[in-house]
Amino acid sequence: MSPETNTNPTKLCPTCGTRLSMDAVRCLVCGADLSASVREPTSRPGKPKPALSGSRMPEITLTLPAAIGLLIVFLSIGAILVYFALGRASAAAPEATQSPTPTLTETPTLTPTPATPTPTWTPEPSPTPFDYIVKLGDTCGSIAYAFKVSIQSIVLLNNLPADCSTLYENQQLKIPQPTPTATPPPTSTLSPAEATEAACQKLDYTVQENDTLSSIALNYNVPADAIREYNGLVNDIVRFGQPLVIPLCRRNATPGPTPTPTLPPPYPPVNLLLPPDGAPFSSLDDVITLQWASVGTLLENEAYAVTIEDLTGSEGRKIVHYVSDTKFIVPDDFLPNDRVPHVIRWWVVTVRQIGTDNDGNPIWSPAGAVSASRVFTWYSLGAAATPTP
Repeated sequence: MSPETNTNPTKLCPTCGTRLSMDAVRCLVCGADLSASVREPTSRPGKPKPALSGSRMPEITLTLPAAIGLLIVFLSIGAILVYFALGRASAAAPEATQSPTPTLTETPTLTPTPATPTPTWTPEPSPTPFDYIVKLGDTCGSIAYAFKVSIQSIVLLNNLPADCSTLYENQQLKIPQPTPTATPPPTSTLSPAEATEAACQKLDYTVQENDTLSSIALNYNVPADAIREYNGLVNDIVRFGQPLVIPLCRRNATPGPTPTPTLPPPYPPVNLLLPPDGAPFSSLDDVITLQWASVGTLLENEAYAVTIEDLTGSEGRKIVHYVSDTKFIVPDDFLPNDRVPHVIRWWVVTVRQIGTDNDGNPIWSPAGAVSASRVFTWYSLGAAATPTP
């Protein structure tokens, strides 16, 4: 049996040698154009076959704008790729930390400070007393007044008796140096209302159970209006445990009803106001007015007993006056007019009349504590000159 032969005519691709059908116009392998190729001529005896020539590769022709556009596209893609590559490299690389450059600081050299010397206290020497020769008519009071010292300092320095009654002419005394004292500022005369308020005696009271403002006022013989005024009350209501101030200086002139009829309580000591203790006066002063603070409203049978005593005079002159006011003017006939300065003492006490004597004069009894005494000096400018050291 003979092999089957292909009876269909074929042709070879002149470029790659692929066998194709006779009517193919392009090679299926290399894409060569077969339409322009010359069919293989039938060989004739005695003539060579014509040489085979292959077809050219297809050509792509671009215009100038298209080429520029493609170049721009390629450059843009390359720039984008480079940008992303650099961004990843910078993110991966750690940031460089700037290390501070050490600065050399010059250390100051400490200079030793010399220690401040501690001051040593040195006691000041006391003033040395000076000598004085007693002259005729001299007294301790006149010498103390002349040298601006106290009588007690002369008595202590010279070992004299307390009444300083042993002075004699040509006696040598040690006189201490006067102690400088600040001059007190002048004090104005207080009005009776201001003096009364300054010396008003007050009592702290705590409201007890079942107390009322009326019962407290009756118990202390003080008007309810005065208690309200001193405590800032707007009405008569008081509460248990409430603190109150009872102005005893505002007691009623007539004692109110009390559980047991008793005399008013003793008055407190009178507070002396003017003149200041130790104030000097001379005949240039018109009047010497003694003033003190009120202890409250006095009853009709009560008064102030003012006692004035001359300490310098050898006769021991003393007067007592009873007044209802809070001031008293020293009578001119009591002030001495001799050649030496006088020390005069005065004090005040509240008294109550308890009856009358056979001549109709009132009999007084103390109704309170005696005030502290004060002194003032009196010197007549018409007398002889004060002895000088």
